[in-house]
Amino acid sequence: MRKKERENKRLDMPTRAELEKERDRVRHNRQYRQTLRSTMGVLVVVAALAILAATLWLPVLRIYGTSMTPNLTAGDIVLSVKGSDFKTGDVIAFYYNNKILVKRVIAGPGDWVYIDDDGNVFVNGEEIDEPYVQEKALGETDLEYPYQVPEKRWFVMGDHRSVSLDSRTRAIGPIAEEMIVGKLEGRIWPLNKIGKI
Repeated sequence: MRKKERENKRLDMPTRAELEKERDRVRHNRQYRQTLRSTMGVLVVVAALAILAATLWLPVLRIYGTSMTPNLTAGDIVLSVKGSDFKTGDVIAFYYNNKILVKRVIAGPGDWVYIDDDGNVFVNGEEIDEPYVQEKALGETDLEYPYQVPEKRWFVMGDHRSVSLDSRTRAIGPIAEEMIVGKLEGRIWPLNKIGKI
């Protein structure tokens, strides 16, 4: 009986090759988990840095609505750059009622704005050249002209003047510097329209 028990025990015991194979499998699994853990850590850090850069320095925005047609249309994706040095003709994004709106800078702090009944825009007594506007219109306005832009604020208008709600109304008014997201630098979508704005 003892001889039979010894043979049975020998049959249940793994061989040296099986032990080495099991050791290699355990070692491989441990290395795989360590590699996966470190790769995931690197990806999380890279994603966090990308989000931080996009939020703080280069916000990417999607255009909604028709106030900037035909130059920007609904669905366009644009890249903006943080800053506060704007000039007439620059396109900026700003916060308004928990939304981000996109309009064109017409005048800066202290400038005088006058819009005649035909939609011609004058800043400090001189008519501004607006090649980006296809159809001029006075649009919806409740301001008295000439209008002086308050300090640290920007007077903005949409390119589609007849439908755009912008600084011509007291509801929106001139945009405070702290509400500005940034200046739109380029369109990155759709692909056939990629380029500077």
